[in-house]
Order: sequence, then C-alpha cells, then structure tokens
Amino acid sequence: MTGFLYLASQSPRRRQLLDQLGVPQELLLPGADEDAEALEAVQPGEPPETYCARVTTAKLDAALARLAARGLPPAPVLCADTTVAIDDLILGKPVDATDAARTLALLAGRTHRVITAVTVADATRRVAALNVSQVEFAPLSAAQIARYVDTGEPFGKAGSYAIQSQAAAWIVKIAGSYSGIMGLPLFETAQLLDKFGFEF
Repeated sequence: MTGFLYLASQSPRRRQLLDQLGVPQELLLPGADEDAEALEAVQPGEPPETYCARVTTAKLDAALARLAARGLPPAPVLCADTTVAIDDLILGKPVDATDAARTLALLAGRTHRVITAVTVADATRRVAALNVSQVEFAPLSAAQIARYVDTGEPFGKAGSYAIQSQAAAWIVKIAGSYSGIMGLPLFETAQLLDKFGFEF
C-alpha cells in the first residue's frame, strides 16, 4: 500500500469501506464558506445516472480547489455520490418524515436502482467509475414504514433508507454491489486506486 488519500465525503460508511480495503485516508470536508448542498441540485430532465456522475465530478472539482486553497500535502482525492432511482425519478435525501414515508411507500413492492459514482484525481490525472445495482423491496404496510421513519434512520440517506439498517429486513433481492449500495463500490474503487499505486 502506498501513501494515503483524501476522502471528500462526510459519510461514515465510505470511511468504513475504505478502512475495509486498508486504505489510509484523511477527510477533506467543505468549509463553512462552501455550499455543498447546491452541488446536488437536479437539472430538469436529467437521467439519474447522468446526475450522479455530474454531481460526483462537481464534488471532486470543489475538493481539488479546497486542497489547493488549504495548502495541504499532495495526495489523490476520492469523491463519491449515491443516487436512488425508480425509472427516471431521482429519490434524494428526505426533507422530513412525511417525505421519507412517501419515498419508502414508492419503493415498497418494487425494484429500484442504486447508482454510485466514484472519481479519484490527483494533480495529473482523473479516473471515474459508475456502479448500478438493483434492489427489490417487499411490499410494506404503512405501519412498517412509520416505525422505520420513527427510528430516524431515513434522514440523510438517498432513498430514505440504509441497507445496513433495519430496512435490510425488507430486501428481497439484490443484483449488483452491496458495498455500492452502502455508498462505495469496493471492486470499482480498488480498480481506480490501483492506478494511483494502491495495491490490493
């Protein structure tokens, strides 16, 4: 293993997944002067996969500017974004309990896509990957949804759920990457980091 990377993400799950790969990391988070949420605004008619890749690129550009402005030691920067979608409908982080319940009712008894884009860059190169997984939910009652929303787990999560939470009890089938659904597809991430001298 060589060196370390900067992780430009506030997600504890991404830190955990990089730890699983044995990748040393330092957080490179937005300052108070940055409007990180503005980067996640959806453009009209934008397909979910396009949206996810675009947001990840925008996050990386912001992180590289942050790295330069702070005068930190050089190292690769990793950014990722996870998007949940049914057909062409992007299901973002819920704004409140009502929104979370509405989203979960939409997912109930259906298959949805979890799209995670990953991009890594240093001063000389940039590489990217996109992972798309399919997740099938069982039918859910309003009471089941309400109990889950009451746990607070949906908040801050795209699609209003986390696969490593109680919602796992509703998942009938997954086709794709479990780690990608968590927020960082490890196979693709390892392939990208290999180009920067990390060995697995």
